[in-house]
Amino acid sequence: MDDAAPVITPAPGSVVIDGAPAHGRHVGRIDRIDWSGLRERRSRLWHRLHHKRWHYVGLGNEQLFIGVAIVDVGWLCTAFAYLFDRRQRVLLADWSQDGLPGLQAGMTDAPLAGARAWFRGPRARLSLQHVAGDRLHLDVATPGLRLQAELDLAGMAPPLLAIGPIAGGLAHATQKTTALPVRGWAEAGGRRFGLDDAWAAVDASNGLLARDTAWRWASAHRPDVGFNLQQGYLGSQENLMWLDGRPVALGAARFEFDPARPLTPWRVHTEDGLLDLVFTPEGARAADKDFGFAASRYVQPIGTFAGTLRAGPHAEPRSVNDLLGVTEDHRSLW
Repeated sequence: MDDAAPVITPAPGSVVIDGAPAHGRHVGRIDRIDWSGLRERRSRLWHRLHHKRWHYVGLGNEQLFIGVAIVDVGWLCTAFAYLFDRRQRVLLADWSQDGLPGLQAGMTDAPLAGARAWFRGPRARLSLQHVAGDRLHLDVATPGLRLQAELDLAGMAPPLLAIGPIAGGLAHATQKTTALPVRGWAEAGGRRFGLDDAWAAVDASNGLLARDTAWRWASAHRPDVGFNLQQGYLGSQENLMWLDGRPVALGAARFEFDPARPLTPWRVHTEDGLLDLVFTPEGARAADKDFGFAASRYVQPIGTFAGTLRAGPHAEPRSVNDLLGVTEDHRSLW
């Protein structure tokens, strides 16, 4: 265990300072993720093909977990929305669709305040938009799933802003929240679910990435404890937990699981010893796409975490049980 804790700094005003990415692990909001000021430039075509942006929302309660994403990979856009029934342990809705960026989807560079992401396709309408009262309004209308929800940003714990270099690319930034209160409803499988007791987390990511990008990810959130872990293309920059709303930096993450059997338990822990959890899946959403020149393999199990957390290397362990969240094993050739 290393006594030297990673440094957390306040979010800078821009992801680019003096022509270079403001690499680091920060907390606080940023208005925009804009790479136009980078001193290091590639061709316009390279930027078009390597600039990847997405907004993802995960929210859940004792009954369900919902995942919604709108993704712009430069030459293609895609979206998905699913509802997992935790009691029946089945996906009541699982929708996805691809389209053309600019024509069928778009998003601003604002991760939270000023955010707007949308997707329009056959029989499908999705949007995530910042509205008055410092809220994010999420609207989903797809075959099998309808959703109207508002996520309250006012009074939230300081969000994570991670900025890091990318091997084979240039840089990436991600703004992530924890435990946002939710109001709204969802309909799937002929049933209507209230969401007023749910908690949500937002992932707004924007970067100039490598063509071959892979990661493992874990995320779970409720008011007393939440965390975000990643092992892969961004290194340890986005490893953070929130204890009663206070951010605590975490070391390198390790994921121990059987990729061939992702519904068996996972062990997720950090090298600094501050987080050591067992994840027990209840079900999963998975998708495999192969266009020949591009491909994506994705599995996102839904379940609960249990184990111990520590606020520091010499702090007493804090027990955690039944913490709802997800893990993910993802590789994209894009």
